[in-house]
Amino acid sequence: MDISVVVPLYNEAESLPELLNWINRVMNKHGFSHEVILVDDGSNDGSWEVIEKLKEEFPAIVGIKFRRNYGKSAALNVGFEACQGNVVITMDADLQDSPDEIPELYRRIIEEKFDLISGWKQKRHDPLSKTIPTKLFNLVTRRMSGIHNLHDFNCGLKAYRREVVKSIEVYGEMHRYIPVIAKWAGFKKIGEQVVEHRARKYGYTKFGFSRFINGFLDLLSIFFVGKFAKRPMHFFGTMGALSFLAGTIIALWIIIEKLYHITMHIKYSREIVDQPLFYIAMVAIIVGFQLFLTGFIAELVSRNSPERNSYQIEKTL
Repeated sequence: MDISVVVPLYNEAESLPELLNWINRVMNKHGFSHEVILVDDGSNDGSWEVIEKLKEEFPAIVGIKFRRNYGKSAALNVGFEACQGNVVITMDADLQDSPDEIPELYRRIIEEKFDLISGWKQKRHDPLSKTIPTKLFNLVTRRMSGIHNLHDFNCGLKAYRREVVKSIEVYGEMHRYIPVIAKWAGFKKIGEQVVEHRARKYGYTKFGFSRFINGFLDLLSIFFVGKFAKRPMHFFGTMGALSFLAGTIIALWIIIEKLYHITMHIKYSREIVDQPLFYIAMVAIIVGFQLFLTGFIAELVSRNSPERNSYQIEKTL
């Protein structure tokens, strides 16, 4: 199969018929063998009923319905598990992403051998309350990830080699940082393509202000897990050892100074327990020991980590 189109959706009943007709026209025009994986993330507006009707008209549809709302990352992860195409295209269901971009995305993955192509909505139809925080997150992500050629990490329209989506795991709010996750997984040929951003035709945006806070926290998680997931002791152990060493040096300094005063019969101005250094040394030693134990426990957990992506799927087509 040439292409798998993965579409996560939540309460997009109005836009689905137009979207599927548009995708079908593009695929037929270019002769692509394809499937369209629609992941209903617990919609309550009749989206699943629309998908069932569309399935009769478009056999290429694969439908997956969550029993409740889990979020876009969960929908994408399940879609990635189900896809079979050599190239995987992700796009939103709200008609703000254009299926006309699919042929060029496919060509660049196949001919230019990119692992991942991320769309760049250079001209956006969003309010400032959404565009300004988005620019800030993209700036921070570029700096932290080292992927300097991407301007829009969160664009829903992306193309992947199949091996990429089968090698990564997306959960929480981490769909915003899939290029970063792919890079940590070893897929480093990442490109960008300017794509059309259309004004929303039906409904309203499903994302609130909390997504920016969650996105920042997930960004920190990605970098920590990406670097230390297989060796947490390297992080906690290093911090613990440094803290323990600093506390030990301070403690030795206090002891040596006390012994020197005793030997030289010099009157000691105040007792050891009255000095701030004594408490600093004690805290540093205790914290260092605790960090070391944390690293040891994290090593045990990382070797026996449970399934992170387990969702209740109510129906499939």
